[in-house]
Amino acid sequence: MRMRVLQPYSPARLPEDMQRELISVIIPAYNIEAYVQKCLRSVLGQSYRNLEIIVVDDGSTDATGQVCDRIALEDARVRVIHKENGGLSDARNAGMACATGSYIAFVDGDDWIDEDMYADMYAAIKEQEADAAVCRYRQVYRTHTEDNSVDRGVLFEGQEALEQYVRETEEYAIQNAAWNKLYRREILDSLTFPVGKWYEDILFTTVALSRVKRCIYLDTAYYNYIIDREGSIMNMRINSHTFTDQIPAYYEKTAFLEKLGRQDLADIHDYFFYKRLLLFYDAAERSQGADRAGFLAELTRIIEKNKDRYEKAFTCSAADPRDYGKMKLFLKSPTRYSRRRRWEERVVIPLKAKVKKILGI
Repeated sequence: MRMRVLQPYSPARLPEDMQRELISVIIPAYNIEAYVQKCLRSVLGQSYRNLEIIVVDDGSTDATGQVCDRIALEDARVRVIHKENGGLSDARNAGMACATGSYIAFVDGDDWIDEDMYADMYAAIKEQEADAAVCRYRQVYRTHTEDNSVDRGVLFEGQEALEQYVRETEEYAIQNAAWNKLYRREILDSLTFPVGKWYEDILFTTVALSRVKRCIYLDTAYYNYIIDREGSIMNMRINSHTFTDQIPAYYEKTAFLEKLGRQDLADIHDYFFYKRLLLFYDAAERSQGADRAGFLAELTRIIEKNKDRYEKAFTCSAADPRDYGKMKLFLKSPTRYSRRRRWEERVVIPLKAKVKKILGI
């Protein structure tokens, strides 16, 4: 691999009179009147001033639209689009259709960003002659905030950023999310989010990263992502959209990687996908909802349907051999698999934690 670690790394920012290229920031907003003002103020307060801020009020039934309109009167950089509710993908697409900037970014209307996010990401793109920048983000809970920032940058060449994304490398928080990235406009040409679908970032980000020839990763958290807001999609565990949207998106991601000529990455993605199917099964088992039995039956069917692909996936370069053992046990007997998992949770995991505590690990 040709990727280079730049440590420490802090791009030299451009003074305001040199900020000539326009960045379009697209903010979908739906029924988040308690959050959207903080979000918009954080974008308006960016040290990179040459911004086009496109807020898409996606048919809100609360005061979200009015809050956005009021703030737009204060600053000519803000444009508010009011439309019928079409979902997050439709709102982002509406924003992209209106965007005129040389660079495109996304912020979710219930989150907020640090003052220097776009100044640093833009400066890093120009300094490293990159097509895109990605940054780390903070996870904001009701009781605490987690920030794993490291003072460094990582320069990815060719499809290296795509590979680290597919490998789900925790060291680089690239993720599915649209909101921790700044793209050169041409990267997103003709690319849209799937309307009416949840988990809309999965394929969008895969395709976008496949087009990037050089990517600079800033291992600094500039984005503040609210984890546990009530009503957030991310707070909903296994649900009907897992089957109608999320799992189909993973199949599409595999197909795209194969079409791209990256069978190696398709196999790696499948490995993480198939591991996730077992996690979905575990979550369904713990569920107390009326759909529990149906979810378990459907997941069993999906897991068994994919069994001809398991050997390649579970022996890929990213695979942990123990995961293949778990899948084989499930295929022999879902009941035995569940019994084993409960035993590990009740006995093995607490025992390991106790040993680590004794050893001071």
